[in-house]
Amino acid sequence: MDTALRELAEAATGFMPPDEGAALHRAAAQVPAGGLICEVGTYCGKSTLYLAAGARAAGATVVTVDHHRGSEENQPGWEYHDSSLVDPRTGRMDTLPHLRRTLENAQVEDVVTAVVGRSEQVGRWWSTPVALLFLDGGHTEAQAQADYEAWVGHVMPGGALLIHDVFPDPADGGQAPYHVLLRALAEGFEEQSRTGSLRTLRRVL
Repeated sequence: MDTALRELAEAATGFMPPDEGAALHRAAAQVPAGGLICEVGTYCGKSTLYLAAGARAAGATVVTVDHHRGSEENQPGWEYHDSSLVDPRTGRMDTLPHLRRTLENAQVEDVVTAVVGRSEQVGRWWSTPVALLFLDGGHTEAQAQADYEAWVGHVMPGGALLIHDVFPDPADGGQAPYHVLLRALAEGFEEQSRTGSLRTLRRVL
C-alpha cells in the first residue's frame, strides 16, 4: 500500500485497526480493472482510504454510502460518541465535512464517490454490479440486516463480501454483524479469510 495513504488512513478518525485496514486494501486491490467497490458505512473515511488505495492499484472505483448522522452507537450517551463530530448549529452528528477533508487531504477524489443517504434507500435504486461489497454500517440487528438485504443482491458472481465487526462471542461485541455473516454463508457465500473482526467472503452461488 502507498505509504502516504497508509499513514493518512491510520491517522484518520474511525475504528479500523491497521491490520484489518491492510486486509481491506488487499481485497480491494484484487478487484478486476473497471470494477466497482461499494462501502456501506463511511463515518469519516478511514476505511475508505484503504479501499481507495486498493482501487487505485486495481484500476477500480469506490462508492461509499452513508447518511452521515452517525450510527446508533455514535449518538450522545453511547460508548462511541465523539462530541467533536456534532454540528453546533443543529446539535446532530454530521460526519460529512470530516469525510470531505479526509478525501481531499488524501487526494483520492478521482477514485472515490460519496453518496449521502440511507443505505437501504440507495440500495433500492442501485443498478450497477458490485465487485466488492464492504458492510460496516449500523450495528443494530435491524440496520445490519437491512444493509445486507439492500446490497447483497448487487454483488456479482465471484464478487467479494467483506463484513466488519464480526464477533462470534457476545462477550467481545455486538452480534448483528455475526448474524449477517451466518446468513451470507447460508445464501451462497464462502469464507475466504479472517483478520481480526474482518471477514472476507466470495460469492459462489
